[in-house]
Amino acid sequence: MKTLAVISRKGGAGKTTLSINLILSAYQAGWKTLLADIDPQRSASDALRARAEPGPALAEITAGKLFHTRSQAAHDAYDVMLIDTPAAPDADVVLAVNSADLCLLVCRPTFLDIASAARSAEMIRRLGKAGLIVLNQAPSKRGGLEPASMRQAIEALRFCGLPIAPVGLRSRTIYQQAIARGLSVGEWDAQAPAVQEIDRLWSHLAALLALDDRGRDARAV
Repeated sequence: MKTLAVISRKGGAGKTTLSINLILSAYQAGWKTLLADIDPQRSASDALRARAEPGPALAEITAGKLFHTRSQAAHDAYDVMLIDTPAAPDADVVLAVNSADLCLLVCRPTFLDIASAARSAEMIRRLGKAGLIVLNQAPSKRGGLEPASMRQAIEALRFCGLPIAPVGLRSRTIYQQAIARGLSVGEWDAQAPAVQEIDRLWSHLAALLALDDRGRDARAV
């Protein structure tokens, strides 16, 4: 089993939206998935409960129960556990980072988000964990080119010491439309450009985690 922690210590960055879309993508591919919601706001839990169809298993827990939940999930042969984290306190975020095989650091291309991401990246490195920065709510390209604000954000994030995901998420209303009904963007509109973003990002994460196309640890096969 592999564990992902989705992190943003800056409110509104979109970590829950990313968490829901990633865990649903894995679930729809037939993988045995668990979302561990340690955020007291329970936004991820609310989204999954809004589903009319079956979905991933859900554990509404505190950070202090992560070790037990992860051990039980591994015992029950889950393929992937995803942790949706709170912005604070730091102690809860640290527990999530320590529980993860890979930390996804969600960041909007704004000054305050980048400053927050830099501090989170330092924590991830200090704890000796693998991390990846995922840009979210990015502006659309203009004439096929990234806006200056996006180029500047990418350049600034390079100094965080963590790799930047090769695909990010654009600012699209479909993300909020879908999550309000507990759906992934693919379930909402299979032809939407956002579907390619999520699919490409999950494929990249699966490769980093050495998962095969069914979510199993390829190194254990």
